[in-house]
Amino acid sequence: MRKSNATLSYEQLLANFSEVEKALSNQEALEEANRCLYCYDAPCITACPTGIDIPSFIKKIASGNLKGSAKTIMSANPVGASCSRVCPTEELCEGACVLNNSTKPIMIGNLQRYATDWARYNNQVLFKRNVPPLNKSIAIVGGGPAGLSAARELALLGYNVTIFEAESNAGGLNTYGIVSFRLPKEVSYWEVEQVRDLEVEIRTNTRVGEDISVQEILENYDSVLLAIGMANVPNIGIPGEALTGVYDAIEFVKETKTKPLSTDLIGKRVAVIGAGNTAIDAATCSIRLGAENVKIVYRRTEAEMSAYDFEYEFAKQDGIEFRWLTAPKKIIGNEKGEVIGLECVKMMLGEPDADGRRRPIEQENSEFILEVDAVIKAIGQSRYIDLIEEFGLEHDQGIVNIHSVTYQTSNSKVFACGDVIFGKGQGEAMVVSAAQQGKESAYRIHQSFLSKKMETA
Repeated sequence: MRKSNATLSYEQLLANFSEVEKALSNQEALEEANRCLYCYDAPCITACPTGIDIPSFIKKIASGNLKGSAKTIMSANPVGASCSRVCPTEELCEGACVLNNSTKPIMIGNLQRYATDWARYNNQVLFKRNVPPLNKSIAIVGGGPAGLSAARELALLGYNVTIFEAESNAGGLNTYGIVSFRLPKEVSYWEVEQVRDLEVEIRTNTRVGEDISVQEILENYDSVLLAIGMANVPNIGIPGEALTGVYDAIEFVKETKTKPLSTDLIGKRVAVIGAGNTAIDAATCSIRLGAENVKIVYRRTEAEMSAYDFEYEFAKQDGIEFRWLTAPKKIIGNEKGEVIGLECVKMMLGEPDADGRRRPIEQENSEFILEVDAVIKAIGQSRYIDLIEEFGLEHDQGIVNIHSVTYQTSNSKVFACGDVIFGKGQGEAMVVSAAQQGKESAYRIHQSFLSKKMETA
């Protein structure tokens, strides 16, 4: 990582956002693939939420069948190229590898990237729609990992699928919400095209409830899948949030992937409020945009933070400071309405909250001020409650209630998956989990039609 300074050029900013993790060379991939024991009943498969046949795809790399390897990966995980970069593999597949007991685990994530990158660079179309149409139409609201995964499975089953996506490109979190130096948007675009190639219609720039009504969707489609994810970062509820220099972390990261990189933070001091994966992304983005100092401010301790371990280590390597047991009280501005400081208070931990984490309590007379030029809010995300209620669905503060097996909502015609059903106190949802939920909800939609057909037979 280049040291940021006040004379950082735009070319250096661009270089800062190139992918950090280097890909395996052909020789490295071959040697790593040959280390695999190709376990029968492999624990790495069980540890993968999408159940990728990991020994099989690795063996195909070893034998030179890279298309077969990529197809094995992507058949189980429709966003497997993205997941090869963003999955917490040390907690999942690599954490379960039997070689942990002797040497070091197989680099499963890197091998998965190697195979899917080969398919992407060589413009491979991995799946074809070879089934007769079922004459049933499905509307999927949201084109993120869950929606794309469901669309892929439903298309392969013969359904006519339309995705309604509010943004200009599908891909959701993978396209807009994960920093380029970990997940280039081109990877997500390729996954979207793999779905589009199955005759899935993807209507971008189409916000349900505004550009098309909920009623129109309910009337014109045989079934609806809600995969809308979550919205922007909510207000913290402290003075000064409207000052110039206060950012929403979601929008902040999104702009680094959709607009020319900003030079506004060069030489500046930044405070990021929160300690989840999005907070880490905002902090590491700030460093790469030229900030001289970046602090993450979190009201609990390292033990309670929701960011993945590898994200935390990555941030520390980038020189991010962590201010534990510190809560913001007020964002301070100058006469021009610009951020010049963040008033904080020291905390201590009390008894656990409902989510199992110990409750932070203010220490009396412990206020202090951090001199900063920008504040980035990363305290979670709000939910699309108005849209959920337009569908008339039962929910708990924006978390849609579903049947645990069928994924059906309180409206039997509407199913839901992904972040919209992901509850509080569960940390941050994984991309791979959303992909699996998309697959499962697709099968449940298919099963619901089969059941109706049997009832009328």
